[in-house]
Amino acid sequence: MIVELRLANISTIEEANRFLPQYIKKFNEQFALCINHNKSVFEKQLDEKKINLTLSILTKRVIDKGHSIKFKNKFYRLINRNGNPIYFNYGTTCIVVKSFDNKLYATVNDNIFALEEIPEIQALSENFDDIPEPTPKRIYIPPMSHPWKRQLFESFIEKQEHRFEMVS
Repeated sequence: MIVELRLANISTIEEANRFLPQYIKKFNEQFALCINHNKSVFEKQLDEKKINLTLSILTKRVIDKGHSIKFKNKFYRLINRNGNPIYFNYGTTCIVVKSFDNKLYATVNDNIFALEEIPEIQALSENFDDIPEPTPKRIYIPPMSHPWKRQLFESFIEKQEHRFEMVS
C-alpha cells in the first residue's frame, strides 16, 4: 500500500483518502474471491446429542466373572434399550463412554449399551442377622529372639556403650 501511494505521488492524508476507493477496487479485482451471497459460510450448530458424544471420555474395561465392569470404584451392568441386562462372557473387552452430561454407556462389538450401577451387596442384614462387633486388630510385636529385632537391639546397646565411654 505504501509503495502504491509513493508511485501515485501522494504525500497528504486528503490525497490518500481520495486515492483509496480506486485502489480498493483494483486490489479486489486482483485478489478477491467470487462469493455466493446466497450461501451461508457458517456451519450448522451441533445438536446436544452430538455435543455430548463428541466431548466424551473413553475408557477401556474388561467384563468380570459377574458379567459387570468396574468404573471409578463402582460396579455397573450393561443394559439394552428395553432395560434388560445383557450378559457377556468373562474377559470381553468394552469401551466405557462417559458423555459430557455425565451419562455412562458401554460399547461392545459396535453395539451401545447403557450402564446401570449395581448396588453394593451386604453379606449380613441388620434386620435378620446378628452382626458381630469387629474385634480390634492386635499389633504384632516380635519377640526379642527374632533375628531382626535382636540385631537392632545389639547395635543399639553398642551405641549406648560407646556413648558412655565418651562421657567418662
